[in-house]
Amino acid sequence: MDSHEILTTAVAAVATTTHGRVLTRHARSESPTVIVGFHGYYENAEIQMTRLAAIPGADAWTLVAIQGLHRFYRARTNDVVASWMTRQDRELAIADNIAYVDAALRAALSGKSYGSIVCAGFSQGVAMAFRAGVRGAARCAGIIAAGGDVPPELLANPNVVFPPVLLIRGAQDDYYPQKMFDGNVAVLRERNADVTPVIVNAAHDWTTEVSDAAAQFLRHVTAAA
Repeated sequence: MDSHEILTTAVAAVATTTHGRVLTRHARSESPTVIVGFHGYYENAEIQMTRLAAIPGADAWTLVAIQGLHRFYRARTNDVVASWMTRQDRELAIADNIAYVDAALRAALSGKSYGSIVCAGFSQGVAMAFRAGVRGAARCAGIIAAGGDVPPELLANPNVVFPPVLLIRGAQDDYYPQKMFDGNVAVLRERNADVTPVIVNAAHDWTTEVSDAAAQFLRHVTAAA
């Protein structure tokens, strides 16, 4: 054997403990609606918190922005951003992320009274909003999904029950094409989900139109709770 040859042993996965970052802004009202936000790829919790806070009526809600566990630096800057997962060890990453969100909500809401919980995601965070909303420990009253598709494993599982869904696509969004958007709407309706599809005049972005649509959806969800 060549002395420079490196012997490797494949290890499927190793469990470990890591720490996530969660931002919380509590409402002053008693038993407020809780909006749980999930940012997109190459973003962080501050960005998603800013989006949540810009939704009309946000002062009445408790806002929780959860940052992805996989942090890295934005190119050529010292800004810390994050990602939720990659395709590597996908099922383990999904389970880790759901457990993380459950723990984050327990920490953020401990000792506080609250009413309905709504999950709101943008881009890559949309998948997390759906997974947390239907597989997480907290009962989710609605899901706001902007610029991202429904996770395929949830659509393929006949036992998954979806809460009301606001599905938003930018008309110029190449990352979430119209065909995929239409397919998501169709499958959700086949699953008897109360889905509200909205097309906004934007590319891949969370705009004022998205915030306005989210506000209207939140009024509908909280009135029905």
